[in-house]
Amino acid sequence: MGEAETKHTKSSVLDKPSPMTHVALRTTDIAGSVDFYQRYAGLHIVHEREDDGIRVVWLSHRAQDPDFVIVLLEMPHEPLREPGATDHFGFAVSSRDEVDRLGELARAEGKLKWGPTYAGPIVGYFVMVRDPSGNTCEFSYGQSIKGENRA
Repeated sequence: MGEAETKHTKSSVLDKPSPMTHVALRTTDIAGSVDFYQRYAGLHIVHEREDDGIRVVWLSHRAQDPDFVIVLLEMPHEPLREPGATDHFGFAVSSRDEVDRLGELARAEGKLKWGPTYAGPIVGYFVMVRDPSGNTCEFSYGQSIKGENRA
């Protein structure tokens, strides 16, 4: 049993770690949000429905058999104030050139928050972009949650 798993099982009531399956976001512009995540992150629509007048769209990096989805819920709400400096979604891209292309697209569309910039071997090369609802998305190259570095 690995160290991380040992730490988890000592304090959890669960038999095994619980994988994260989704993050749900409210939006007042679901078409704009779907377009953003398709163009910027290459996500696919894997489910759509309407529940009690609320349009729901699931997006995933896998077109079939997703293991994680972003759930968009079109519903009225107050616009987000600027989220905290560290609040964001992270997406891995395959090259520094892709980070640069996304940064240029975001700049042209008025969605660029910060970057592109290189922040060293752990964080890598990244750009911060706002989605249509004001959420911040980081697109990075060379940042791995598995402990390897490609930048």
